[in-house]
Amino acid sequence: MWMHNGNIGGWKYVKRNLALGLRGKWFSSVGGNTDSEWAFAVFLDALDQMGYDPDSASLSGSGFGHSVLRKALLTTIERINTLIAEIPDTERRESDEDLECRSLLNFAVTDGHSVVCTRYVSSMKDEAASLYWSSGTSWQEDMSIKGRYRMERRDKGADIVLVASEPLTFERGKCDPKDTKRTGFYSLPSILVAEADPFPTDDWVIVPTNSTLTIHKQAVMIHPIIDKYYNPNPSYTRSTGFAVSKGLDVIEEKERGE
Repeated sequence: MWMHNGNIGGWKYVKRNLALGLRGKWFSSVGGNTDSEWAFAVFLDALDQMGYDPDSASLSGSGFGHSVLRKALLTTIERINTLIAEIPDTERRESDEDLECRSLLNFAVTDGHSVVCTRYVSSMKDEAASLYWSSGTSWQEDMSIKGRYRMERRDKGADIVLVASEPLTFERGKCDPKDTKRTGFYSLPSILVAEADPFPTDDWVIVPTNSTLTIHKQAVMIHPIIDKYYNPNPSYTRSTGFAVSKGLDVIEEKERGE
């Protein structure tokens, strides 16, 4: 399963070369003209070139593994960024309006065993479209308010992990890798691993801009996407204007707890 929330920058000029870069099987698999469909074809092509056949029935019992899915997603983003960088200056100048080359690439993919999502923007100055996650033992209706639901946590297990562009309840947490006592995150090289119940009083945790979110069994892992648009400073402020102009929600400063 595949999902894309956002846009590929310079799509009018990128689409042809993106299609030409695909193996015939994945080029022929695209039935429409949206950038999301073609991005999925790039992802499938990336898996194929890594030596994993997306159509292989033998993988149905175990999947590709979350590391493989994550690597293929990062390759997809890299290939899209490379194609945008190759748009000739003449085409940029001859555009009827200023050519928008920034991309919003919130992807989600699963092989039935692991889920990997990205929250990404190809810009050093702009905020990506928002992305949140929540974990617990059950997703139940709040009996005090009809029609409202919340994540129940009866123990330290994480039987359910939800990912959404916007919180589905009103309690929100924050992902602060420096505050290990409060958040329950512990650091590994270039990775944050969430223990099963890091936020006993908050339902939703913000995925940082330009990061991947990986769900595998009871672990929720956050990796930074380290490329030229990456900023390691956790207090670095980005503009919300670009994502808002595309009709997408973003995370306000007050929600980050900064």
